[in-house]
Amino acid sequence: MFTGIVESIATLLKVDSEGSNKTFSFQSPIATELKIDQSVNHNGVCLTVVAIEGDTYKVTAIEETLLKTNLGDLAVYDKVNLERCMPANGRFDGHIVQGHVDQTGICTSVEERDGSWLFDFEYDASTGNLTVEKGSICINGVSLTVFNSETNAFRVAIIPYTYEFTNFHSLKAGDRVNLEFDILGKYIKRILGSYTM
Repeated sequence: MFTGIVESIATLLKVDSEGSNKTFSFQSPIATELKIDQSVNHNGVCLTVVAIEGDTYKVTAIEETLLKTNLGDLAVYDKVNLERCMPANGRFDGHIVQGHVDQTGICTSVEERDGSWLFDFEYDASTGNLTVEKGSICINGVSLTVFNSETNAFRVAIIPYTYEFTNFHSLKAGDRVNLEFDILGKYIKRILGSYTM
């Protein structure tokens, strides 16, 4: 389980294809603190560490993950947001994030607002996912609050700290992002959808 509070950024150094899978080699300042078999959130995707050497480590994404996320879009030297699992005695600074991407969305606009930034996103609403005003959304592993919630679109505001210390500073209109919708909202929608009077 994660909280959507990014603790570091990793730089992609190499991609190796193994059948339909891809193994990513990342460089990160927290690599030496990782362990083999540890789950780490990469741009909102929970992946298992399979090798570590110095300040680099490797994770493997299967075809299903590559098809449903933006990991397959990554190129060498791209940066991803990282978060390790929340410790059992840790604080919930964000919201409940599973690291299971529901779908991708598209950034439709970026607007600077005197020191902060507004990002607009669209997604395919036919999947049944939804946002609510002032609800939570996880974008590329970052826990954020939704506003201007519509059927297939929403907006988030990014403060300077988040802009600088995540890969939001490199995000531009047209980029594909990983979206994980709020787990509590998904359960409530499921219960109400199957509830009959």
